[in-house]
Amino acid sequence: MATDIPKGTPPPVIEDENRRLRRAVEELSILNDLARAIGGVVNSQEIMHTIIHRSVRAIHAEQGVITMVDQQGHDAMKTLVRTMVTEAGHQPFHFSQALLGWMQLHRMPITLNAPREDARFRGVHWDESIHSLLCVPLMVKGEVRGVLTVYNKKTEGGFTDDDQRLLAIIAGQSAQVIENARLYESEQALLRMKEEIRLAGQIQADLLPKVLPEVPGYDIAGRTIPAQDVGGDYFDFIPMESQQLGVCLGDVSGKGLPASLLMANVQATLRSQSLLNPPPQLCIQRANTLLLQSTSPEKFVTLFYAVLNTMNHTLTYVNAGHEHPFLFTSDPEPVRLSTGGAPLSIIDKFPFEEQTVSLAPDDLLVVFSDGVSEAMNAEQAQFGQSRLGALLPDLRHDSASVIIERIIEAVRTHAGGAPQNDDITLVVLKRRPS
Repeated sequence: MATDIPKGTPPPVIEDENRRLRRAVEELSILNDLARAIGGVVNSQEIMHTIIHRSVRAIHAEQGVITMVDQQGHDAMKTLVRTMVTEAGHQPFHFSQALLGWMQLHRMPITLNAPREDARFRGVHWDESIHSLLCVPLMVKGEVRGVLTVYNKKTEGGFTDDDQRLLAIIAGQSAQVIENARLYESEQALLRMKEEIRLAGQIQADLLPKVLPEVPGYDIAGRTIPAQDVGGDYFDFIPMESQQLGVCLGDVSGKGLPASLLMANVQATLRSQSLLNPPPQLCIQRANTLLLQSTSPEKFVTLFYAVLNTMNHTLTYVNAGHEHPFLFTSDPEPVRLSTGGAPLSIIDKFPFEEQTVSLAPDDLLVVFSDGVSEAMNAEQAQFGQSRLGALLPDLRHDSASVIIERIIEAVRTHAGGAPQNDDITLVVLKRRPS
């Protein structure tokens, strides 16, 4: 950089001009080095550490801090990230919320060479060893995304206007780079989370029956459609001794990944208990005790659990707080299977009850989750159990799989374009004609 100095200019003026030029060259070198150092980096912590380190060295300060604030949440004063560089022998300082509030309000640099005497921050408690500070905003698209602060000028007189100007330029050059790095990290974290959820959904799907049971004299089918990538509903068919088959459909409170984890626990618990071939009532009592010991108080499970005896064609069941299944027999009105008790994991040592019903040829059992009955359309009207009950008589002569498809089709027709707000799960059991 060069400039023309008129002849006859006094030496002091020439010296001042030379100092200004030297400082301008130094600043350009600092900014150029900083741009090269952070230009190809995508790690936000590494970028911020580099910015602070270069700023502390350029301004001749003892310590520097970058504080990033929450722009997406409800509290714009919330600190999301705090990165610090301090020289050996100096205790890290705590960034003042009052200073952050001032920066949010004014959005401009501030120099405090006597912070305890500044009327703007009367009543603020400063760390004992802070005697000067310089603070500049990190602005992105007109919003304060963070604050860059340096503490304690090493030379006499405190921070200067030149220091403030240089730090403001550094902040202006760096803010978008930090923002881009943080956005990239958020995107990568979201992709990792989506992949983990996808794998969780795959694992959950593997826990469900892969093939439908082939039971002589019976037609059995089941299906679940999660509202999200993973769900809290499940169904299972458990082969048992003496030509018996366990049939269950459960609905875990909540949705998504937490519900799916509890669902897997419920399935494992029921399968382990059914291996002992106990009566359904005893199986559910034991499962309830085990789930109470391993489940948080706000979680619970509604469950319909039954044991089909194919020798004498009976179904012994326990309904633990679940939607009452429809059992269609030769009678004009369907039977609702309601005997049982409270949902699992709520009351310890609950006295569950069981009931046994006979299955004649052509009898039809439909077990469903509340994702079927409570499916809503755009007007918030539910599909309802009465609509389901009215639909089923016309489907009695269809196969179990077709019945499930027809129910799902009716639910989706009712919902129209409204999104599915809960898991939909169905189990259908038919005794074939003689």
